[in-house]
Amino acid sequence: MADDPPRNRPGRTRTNLLVVGLIGLLATSLITGATVLASQNSDLKAGAPLWSTPKVAPTPALPGPSPSPTAAQAGAADGETVSMSATGDIIMGAAPGGLPPGGAKDFFADVKSALRADLQMGNLEQPLTNDTGVDKCPPPPSPPPSPPPKATCFAFRSPPAYAAVLRDAGFKVLNLANNHAYDFGAEGNRQTRSALEAAALVHTGAPGQIAVVEVKGIKIAVLGFSSYPWSQSVVDVNAGAALVKRAKTQAALVVVHMHVGAEGADKTHVRPGTEMFLGENRGDSIKFAHAVVDAGADLVIGHGPHVMRGMEFYRGRLIAYSLGNFAGYKALSYNGLPGVGGVLKVTLRKDGSYVEGSLVPTHMVAPGLPAMDPAKQALSLVRGLGDADLPASGVRIGDNGSIRPRP
Repeated sequence: MADDPPRNRPGRTRTNLLVVGLIGLLATSLITGATVLASQNSDLKAGAPLWSTPKVAPTPALPGPSPSPTAAQAGAADGETVSMSATGDIIMGAAPGGLPPGGAKDFFADVKSALRADLQMGNLEQPLTNDTGVDKCPPPPSPPPSPPPKATCFAFRSPPAYAAVLRDAGFKVLNLANNHAYDFGAEGNRQTRSALEAAALVHTGAPGQIAVVEVKGIKIAVLGFSSYPWSQSVVDVNAGAALVKRAKTQAALVVVHMHVGAEGADKTHVRPGTEMFLGENRGDSIKFAHAVVDAGADLVIGHGPHVMRGMEFYRGRLIAYSLGNFAGYKALSYNGLPGVGGVLKVTLRKDGSYVEGSLVPTHMVAPGLPAMDPAKQALSLVRGLGDADLPASGVRIGDNGSIRPRP
């Protein structure tokens, strides 16, 4: 599409990408082997309860900030570390007419090496389903008014066979806690989960779901949160913290994906407080991220605003508030800020302490394919946003993409 469609529960509304407040910034600094152990509620069926309030055991307090990566690397001689990679929003096509050629076989070819890690994760922002006959978007009025109104609803799907495309790119865990997971109803969501499972991929994000994988002998719990009833709530902070505490009793490391915040080219800044968008409560990203770290999360990965946001270290744990768009084939705008993305790569010790990390710059090229970004726009963007929004805790990003705590 020419524009990046913002999303809400019933649909999306296109936003103006030329935001006056960002023009100056864009013109200057912005151009520049996992094994599944358990997945609670992973067989969620239509009509099944969409909530969970588990009893949890208390979690010990986390240590303070980690030492610098150099010192951390020197202290990782025991080898009990695991590398992870994560991306923002992934849309591989808009069936029936907007699918890549060749069954999307080469969809991730340009970025496959950048994704490589012991555990690869992504936010799957669409169902992998056949046409279920259920579409959240109402039919257009007939006859259409003149001039025709801007589209306000968007539904994306790719064939179930595309799960193999994700597998072949190295992905192991896909987050389904987002507003497009039910674009084609409960049946579309069921087909998505079935397709991922058939491809030996793990999904997470259903209410109460704790997906546990084992990597290099280390158990890792991956949880997904958004503001929609088919997912664990990002708005209910206390319930989110309780689920993280429960996950911490099942795994050495806990990774949280949060689909949170308002969206659009002018929504790059993260601020304290609840974000509303199109009448929806999209959560308080800072409050939620800090709460889940307090509860035991070792890494927090944000997505949802369709643009990148800053990163910070909180109690020694890295929080990436939004990784932006990674792929949006004939679905998302690849121009301007919505086209800028990145692969987050992090290495943690078994106790959750930070060893090293980096941001690998990517961007979308026509018509929404993921590609490496020689201009490295993500680095200057996230660096500037961290300085502006998180001056005390924002990360330091080197010219090579390295992520370090502030001194």
